[in-house]
Amino acid sequence: MSEKHTYRLAHEEARRRAHAGVENAPDGYIVTVQEPTRTLEQNAAQWPILQAFADQVQWPVNGKMVWLTDEEWKDILTAAFQGETVRLAQGLNGGVVMLGLKTSKFGKNQFSDWLEFLHATAVAKDVDLHYMEAA
Repeated sequence: MSEKHTYRLAHEEARRRAHAGVENAPDGYIVTVQEPTRTLEQNAAQWPILQAFADQVQWPVNGKMVWLTDEEWKDILTAAFQGETVRLAQGLNGGVVMLGLKTSKFGKNQFSDWLEFLHATAVAKDVDLHYMEAA
């Protein structure tokens, strides 16, 4: 039976245990060292900003100015954050699908940059992030 062990490299003892885990692992096991992924708090912080865009900004879609959902704004803003270098694929029925837009894959540092980008873009687009507090 295989077990999964995760070590947060926060101090010397944790590093020692991680090293011992690698030394004692059976052949064929896999080791991954990576930055921690975004926190639940970081994830939660993006949604009020995205909702502010959804509530305050119309956007051109298929030649018409329309209101978008917070999820749709997330797609647009994530593409902008990634330099709009996303790939477009033809959909099954002839539409267009943007590929590779996943903030869930961001590490903590990149997610911090993402949140800063959201705030800066809100300022640039005159989106009031405090409008809900006044209601």
